[in-house]
Amino acid sequence: MNRMKDRNIIVGNLDNKEILDQATTYYDNRIAVIEEVHNIDMKQTIWIEAVCAILCKKGKASVYINGQLYDIHENDLLLCRPNIILEHGMISVDFDCYGFLLSPEYIERMAVSTCWNAQLFIQKHPVISLEYEEVQVFHQYFELLRNKLTKPSGKHQKELIDSLLQAFLYEFHDSMKHFEESQMSFSSAETLFKSFISLLNKSYPKERSVSSYADKLCVSPKYLSSICKGISQHTASELINQYVIKDIEYLLKRTNKSVKEIANELNFPNLSFFGKYTKRYLGMSPKQYRNQMLSSDNQP
Repeated sequence: MNRMKDRNIIVGNLDNKEILDQATTYYDNRIAVIEEVHNIDMKQTIWIEAVCAILCKKGKASVYINGQLYDIHENDLLLCRPNIILEHGMISVDFDCYGFLLSPEYIERMAVSTCWNAQLFIQKHPVISLEYEEVQVFHQYFELLRNKLTKPSGKHQKELIDSLLQAFLYEFHDSMKHFEESQMSFSSAETLFKSFISLLNKSYPKERSVSSYADKLCVSPKYLSSICKGISQHTASELINQYVIKDIEYLLKRTNKSVKEIANELNFPNLSFFGKYTKRYLGMSPKQYRNQMLSSDNQP
């Protein structure tokens, strides 16, 4: 962080209360609801550490994203992955927008099972023009999420927000298809990465060794991991573990299968190994995790 301060950069993340108080109607450590960008000094350079999805309602703006100029008009959606530099902004007097900031950890947990194609696309196309129907879908989810976040919370508010956001992510991913097909061309590295993610999505139970996927893709494990790291900032092994943990979480939360049955179903060699694996990635044993989920569901 210190090296960034030398460049007079404001860090835009979900810990920066100064920016969040100026530009949001709600925020916590997972999500921020953006509606007041006019309150932000756009002459400042902002290093955004969150996932950004902002829809232009009216007016226009121009911003530099990682040094490249982009114009934003009505019904344009600004989509940014974490760790981008936003600078030299121009905003028209009538500019109005709304959207979300999402912490990288939260979006990763929510979207791990969605296709990475959309993320590859927005890396190359951070500003896209939406059709009328797509604007309506974005607006509907925005209004519903904002309403649920700003009103008094109920017993299952966290689960409700998670479910709404995940539904939005799936719907958004599906709507990206025509953009990807018409504008996206993939490099050989991106094509390999897509094939790897496709294998992960389709396989169940999932192999946990990089070599098993590398063999199917006819590349070395080292090369596959380097490609994954370059595109997603995660090694192949880290991505595999994300997907495996998703399966474990689902089985512990949503089924009545015993821990032993789950370990066998996911091809773990024994209960001890399964317990250590779960504790490493979930921070607790399978039994503790299940009890925590049950306790959360039963809270008044």
